[in-house]
Amino acid sequence: MSCGIALAAALLLSDPNVALAAAEPAAVPGAPISIAAEPLFADIVSRAGALKSVVDGWNGTMPGDFAAFRTRAEELAALDMQGHLILKERGTDGDLKCILRGISEDIPLKLTAVETASDAAARATALSELSYLLNDNVEVITTPPHPDAQSGLATD
Repeated sequence: MSCGIALAAALLLSDPNVALAAAEPAAVPGAPISIAAEPLFADIVSRAGALKSVVDGWNGTMPGDFAAFRTRAEELAALDMQGHLILKERGTDGDLKCILRGISEDIPLKLTAVETASDAAARATALSELSYLLNDNVEVITTPPHPDAQSGLATD
């Protein structure tokens, strides 16, 4: 069983929002898709916004409870991947599904950069990049779709 399928199955069993999102109808070709109000995607926006607020409150320093933060951020990354898989299953051909996948893959990298920063300046940069990524996570879901944005070239 591939990792993506295993992750999808685990999330499907643990989060009712995933089942609701998966039950949405397939995309109509050429029609803009707004997913912001769907429970799974609204949950992603809420979590990403909350994590961004935490990061922004650290002012370039990492607190001692980073392990708990990492866990919450990794859960967000898993939900982003689930969102990617759901949009892919629906036949959405826009860039959003690829962006969600990229965010899912980038969150662990940004967390590691924060943890392994060699000095305060490097840590401040890593935290800034993590904050930016979390903000992107909110904006890509909440920005209203445009009809021409649905013809992205990505095919994953």
